[in-house]
Amino acid sequence: MIPKKIPYGLSNFADLIESGYAYVDKTRYIELLENENNRYQFLIRPRRFGKSLFLTMLENYYDLLRIDSFNHLFKNLYIGKNPTSEHNSYAVLHFDFSGLNTDSHEEFKISFSARVEDTVRSFLFKYKEMINNSDFLLNSIYKNNLSIGALDIAYNVINSSPVKIFVFIDEYDHFANNLIAMGQSYKNEINAGGIVRSFYELLKIGAKSAVRRIFITGTSPMMLNDLTSGFNISTDYSLFPKYNEMFGFTNEEVEWILNETKMDKNLIKINIESYYNGYLFNNKAENRVYNPQMILYLFNQIFLLGGLPDNIVDANLQIDYERLRRLAEDDKNREKLLEIAKNEGIFGDIIEKFSIEKLNNNEYFLSLLFYLGMLTNGGKTKGRNWLKIPNYSIKTLYWEYIINYLRDSGANQINTNFLSNAISKMAYEGNFKTYLDIFTEDFLKRLSNRDLLNFDEKYIKVMILSTLFMSRLYLPISEDENINGYTDIYLQKHPVIKDIKYEYIFEIKYIKSDTGKKDLENAFSSALEQLKRYKKDKRYINNDYLKFIAIIFRGKGKYFFREID
Repeated sequence: MIPKKIPYGLSNFADLIESGYAYVDKTRYIELLENENNRYQFLIRPRRFGKSLFLTMLENYYDLLRIDSFNHLFKNLYIGKNPTSEHNSYAVLHFDFSGLNTDSHEEFKISFSARVEDTVRSFLFKYKEMINNSDFLLNSIYKNNLSIGALDIAYNVINSSPVKIFVFIDEYDHFANNLIAMGQSYKNEINAGGIVRSFYELLKIGAKSAVRRIFITGTSPMMLNDLTSGFNISTDYSLFPKYNEMFGFTNEEVEWILNETKMDKNLIKINIESYYNGYLFNNKAENRVYNPQMILYLFNQIFLLGGLPDNIVDANLQIDYERLRRLAEDDKNREKLLEIAKNEGIFGDIIEKFSIEKLNNNEYFLSLLFYLGMLTNGGKTKGRNWLKIPNYSIKTLYWEYIINYLRDSGANQINTNFLSNAISKMAYEGNFKTYLDIFTEDFLKRLSNRDLLNFDEKYIKVMILSTLFMSRLYLPISEDENINGYTDIYLQKHPVIKDIKYEYIFEIKYIKSDTGKKDLENAFSSALEQLKRYKKDKRYINNDYLKFIAIIFRGKGKYFFREID
């Protein structure tokens, strides 16, 4: 069998199938969606979860003009063997609201209007064989600058034909964050008279006649709920257990990709589950899922390089970091982000509906982080819902936020070259004291009194993880599972950098600045005992270059350490 190609970055279903890429079959969900009571459907997932690919798959399945390619595209997939009665029976109107101009509010309105007009013109041209006076209608839209009013022409055309419209809207809220950053612009657009609200009001009107089905994707329910009566006819299926795996890959599906692409599994020298898996959109769902683009990024890099890339974490996550930073401009939200980073999660409930006005409220902010993929369900503890950071890749976003927050809060004098050199000494010379000196002087001593209010060893730990991740020499792991517990920090050398000599396990304790020698000795006794237990793990036997270090921080200005043999 010819190996399939890795579909990293692809979102065109027909091209993917025809060009020999591996396609994880999600077509069984067509049947489920058709059987729902409400034909106007809405589903949210984080960025890079395969939403656009799914929509193009639906478009190929339902478009009446693509009936001749049905067998070619779907014959090997679930729905090709179990087709529904509605396949290839609609005129498809597909809106994509990514990439709009948001340089200013006025530019946005022009861009949004043009996108709607262009989509309707393409629709009329595509189905012109079943439309009377199609050339006249196309010229009318062009000459009269109808803006979103072009939708009325599409409705009128279809009402005079025996078919109905299936509307797809991809990335419905892609522009929302930029409008929010402009201040009043977002509110103007979701209120009466705004072009976005007017568009959805027209869509709602179309649902009474020409539009039979609607499927909308996005990353948050916020804008749709802010539109209120502007568009209140859809059902949000995002948190239904049966749709948990509709986007994303299960372990079984990842294994299928590896087999179909003939990937050499020996080249994957990291725990891919801990790096890219972990998403669960309902605690009652059976399987956690991988972010598809995260795992496909890794596979594609291995295919191109013949081994692991220098950057295990996809650089495209930087977009998510910028979103995280903007969300944390409010002091309460900032405190919650610090708490999440420190504890690798937080207790909270997911709220299905909320508006922008609620984002300063703790639960609504946590829900937004959940929808954006920054948190996911971690199960229940004593009746309380635990929301955890999904995986290592997302942890690095929090670490980056911590570092930049510390810089902005008074540690902006940090010499990153000194820090990099100190971490290099750790890696190649076994000298960790230089790093601890810099960490104490440039980070701990510069903490503000506000930062010290909730200061503890977990706070120190996440600061250390943040600084060490910057170096790219180590893949720092927090709470690494050991046969005798969970290590505070395991500094695992980067598998791509072959000449790194030393690895570390740090057990960290914190005591207040006014505590005496007895408290210091008690802290050391506890830390050293834990390290001795961890050292018995079979992974560490015969590793002469793994150092076990107990580190006690006293206040924010002093540290003490002891190493076990």
